[in-house]
Amino acid sequence: MALHFELVTPAKLVRSEDVYMVVVPGSEGEFGVLEGHAPFMSTIRDGAVQVYKTENGQPEEIQVRGGFAEVGANGLTVLAEHVDA
Repeated sequence: MALHFELVTPAKLVRSEDVYMVVVPGSEGEFGVLEGHAPFMSTIRDGAVQVYKTENGQPEEIQVRGGFAEVGANGLTVLAEHVDA
């Protein structure tokens, strides 16, 4: 099973890929998302989105500033105000 993850800014689509898990810096605290997660939305704070491509792999960190995260039937979409790529 894989989670479809998209990272977008107002300017462009930064990432669109299938991954194992993503940890998002939510404004109420960090939260992890796996395939099949219940739908919800959250604002995000400045910090690192951690992308795990495999179950036991090391995370890739992507710095984001502000925005929203949405978990739905199509996976996780992070709508960031700015991404330090």
